[in-house]
Order: sequence, then C-alpha cells, then structure tokens
Amino acid sequence: MLFGVIFVMDDPLTVSPDNTSKVVGRAQGVYASASQKDVTLLLAFKFFFTEGKYNGSMLSVLGRNAPLEDLRELPILGGSGLFRFAQGYAHARTHYLDIVTGDAIVKYDVYVLHY
Repeated sequence: MLFGVIFVMDDPLTVSPDNTSKVVGRAQGVYASASQKDVTLLLAFKFFFTEGKYNGSMLSVLGRNAPLEDLRELPILGGSGLFRFAQGYAHARTHYLDIVTGDAIVKYDVYVLHY
C-alpha cells in the first residue's frame, strides 16, 4: 500500500462477519495509509445504525489500524442519538483479507458507555 493514499468507505455493517448476516447499518468514513514502513492505516469513520432500537444513531471511531495484526484497539470518540456522549473502544479482528484487491471483512467487538 502506498504511503498517503486515502480511501473512502461506505460498507455494510452486519451482525456477524458472515456474508449472509443481517445488515443493521453502514460503516462510513475514510482511511489513509499512514506508515512509510508497514501496512498501517489511520481510520476516521462512523458506525451508522439503520435498524432496530439504534436506528438513526451512530458511533464515531478514530484511530490507528494495523490490519495484519491479530487484534487492534480503536477508541470510540462519541456518538449521536442513543449513543450521545458515548465513549469506549472497539476491538478489531480481520476475518478475511485479500491483499491483491484490498477487500476485507473486519469483525468489531464494541464496548461503549453512553447516557
């Protein structure tokens, strides 16, 4: 991955990493190649929920993601709707990665405190 390359994402947010899993929202934002030495990304995105109790609410995430590491931790910086004043973290694990195409499925376990 070339240093400084920026990507925009608008991906389905599903209940599980299985490609037949129910879509409950969108993962929308940007990520950029942020290292000249290895595969490391700077992520700025939101989990925007479109189903159920959390419909219309979102969580904001900003942090470093090294997708070749087994486990990454990203901070939750806030939210809206039912997640107003949210804080917490997300553990990211790569479920599937195609280095050639850049396609990936990432599982996020999210731990949030909100009012």
